[in-house]
Amino acid sequence: MAERLTAREFLALVADDATFTELPHTDGPWRPDGPLGWPGYDASRARAAERTGEAESVVCGTGLVEGARAVLVSFEFGFLGGSLGHRTGDRLAAAYAYAREHRLPVVPLVATGGSRMQEGMLALTQLQRVARQSALTRAAGLAQIAVVRDPATGGGWATLGAGADVVLALPGAQVGFAGSRVRPPDADPAAYTAEAQVAAGSADAVVPPWELRATLGRWLRLLTAPSGEPAPVPAPLGARDLPAGGWDAVRRARAAGRPRAGAYLDAYFTDRVALSGDRCGGRDPEGMLCGFGAHAGRTVAYAAQTGTATRPAGYRTATRLIHLADRLGIPVLTLVDTPGAANDAEAERQGAGPAIADLFGAVASVRTPVTTLVIGEGGSGGALALAAPGSTWATPDSYFSVIAPEHAAAILKRPPEEVRPTADQLRLRPQDLADLGVIRTSEQVFPGTGDRRSGERM
Repeated sequence: MAERLTAREFLALVADDATFTELPHTDGPWRPDGPLGWPGYDASRARAAERTGEAESVVCGTGLVEGARAVLVSFEFGFLGGSLGHRTGDRLAAAYAYAREHRLPVVPLVATGGSRMQEGMLALTQLQRVARQSALTRAAGLAQIAVVRDPATGGGWATLGAGADVVLALPGAQVGFAGSRVRPPDADPAAYTAEAQVAAGSADAVVPPWELRATLGRWLRLLTAPSGEPAPVPAPLGARDLPAGGWDAVRRARAAGRPRAGAYLDAYFTDRVALSGDRCGGRDPEGMLCGFGAHAGRTVAYAAQTGTATRPAGYRTATRLIHLADRLGIPVLTLVDTPGAANDAEAERQGAGPAIADLFGAVASVRTPVTTLVIGEGGSGGALALAAPGSTWATPDSYFSVIAPEHAAAILKRPPEEVRPTADQLRLRPQDLADLGVIRTSEQVFPGTGDRRSGERM
């Protein structure tokens, strides 16, 4: 199994042939049996070195992955369980510093049982060093893509693994903060797997070993291609004529056969990879699609609603995506299509309000350009949170409204037959939105209308 490979065997699995070059390292002074004088520690290290051929639990260097250069950090689990000690921290800090100096992404290949108890708190505090190095690398606008192997537990998972921008995991790998020997005796072992971490929104994907190099290469190419230009507006895939009335606009937006986010993303991107999970224990794969793709030779990040009520995890995942794109200098495309935010009791317990607030804040504050196309229903604030002020377009088979016509009629105590006239009063058609200055128009989206910028209302 690939997850049982040595550090160098795993590097050979990931890096292009003969491209890995190990970074030089200098080990500092060493007391007999380490900083704690732990009896037998030197002998344990010597046996580990003889068994693995390594002097420490990590091998750090540079290499090409499908032609993309990166700093690669591979853990040797055979060396004291891949544990982190002071010299491990020295090597990791040097690798991250090299990445920043040479403007390279970092790819940790994590297989560790945690911190090295024979070095006590000096080992545990290496996690703070790693966290600082990761933060400095993040602030420098460089991507970090982790591959978690078997096992990936303890502080190594919580920093190098879960702290990365993108987390890929090998099938069946043991992944979790708690190692197998320190969990509660009645703990469900299925919760500590790669698959469980993806389901909980803590990892992005499970990738088989034979697909790992190609998958990593795609991610590296996409995340290392900054661009200051806004994402072009996608062409409408459905109706090209504008709706006659308000209810006609609503009916067309709700039509089962109308093109949805998947069709737009397939038409727009030649290649794309998916970002999954909010890193807070949730996912919304049915309501929000997020990731990065290649469009006309450039990388564009995307966050797309799918026509269902968006759940809090969906909003948080979109916020994560937008902040990551901003740090990496990648433009963002958002597709609005939702009847509104999920409003059931569970959504409230999951923090719907704060999740929407954070997304509003992200869209309003990022420096990278955000382009929005409304492709279906634009239901109130749950849709508006994903829309870029001053840079929003709408397809002819969409609408955007402060409230659904049915709900407006109910609040106004109007009978059911008044729903259609209420839709007209709401002025929710694309052409109404353009007249109000809420959206922009262009020949590509509204043939014959020219280009008009949205007003300050949006």
